[in-house]
Amino acid sequence: MLFLLVFAFAPLTALPQDIPSHPKPGGKVCVATVSNMSARAALVDRLTERVSKDLRDDKINALTMDSSTTTDHKLRPTRENGEEAKSKDCDYILLTQIVDPKTRPFDPQSPQISIGGKVPSVDASDPLGGSSGPVYRDNLQISFAVFPTDRLKPVVDTVIMAQPSGNASDNLLPAMDRESSRVGHELKRK
Repeated sequence: MLFLLVFAFAPLTALPQDIPSHPKPGGKVCVATVSNMSARAALVDRLTERVSKDLRDDKINALTMDSSTTTDHKLRPTRENGEEAKSKDCDYILLTQIVDPKTRPFDPQSPQISIGGKVPSVDASDPLGGSSGPVYRDNLQISFAVFPTDRLKPVVDTVIMAQPSGNASDNLLPAMDRESSRVGHELKRK
């Protein structure tokens, strides 16, 4: 009889994890180090700090964590993320991953609008200084999710596309700006 009672109430203890919580204004956000799963060079520490700074500039209480975003396809906080966020009294964990969609052809993709195909760019990283013709760059996928520290379901889980330039120091900064803008918007909703 006791055995049946335990199983009868087991789903109730899991229920809060299944319901996405609504963002709470004023919550503290721990930003995990960006994970670069693409073959392109990316200064992940600089990108991570850019997201943190953008959130702070948007009046969000954000700080950069030492722990990194998972390298798994499905964004979920790692044990290290959870422990660090708890030690820093964070309400949310922001995870960011850079992926080359070509390396994961069977992963579900967000719909993209393409009118007229790829647009070439004349890029200073071209070893022949543009004399070799236009440089074609493939888009990278920036996946990001915000998890409340007390839930398994994210309050934000989305993908944006970014076309990197040849300059590794600046190549994904506009994408980080878009990410932090989206996260800030979601966290300020009431």
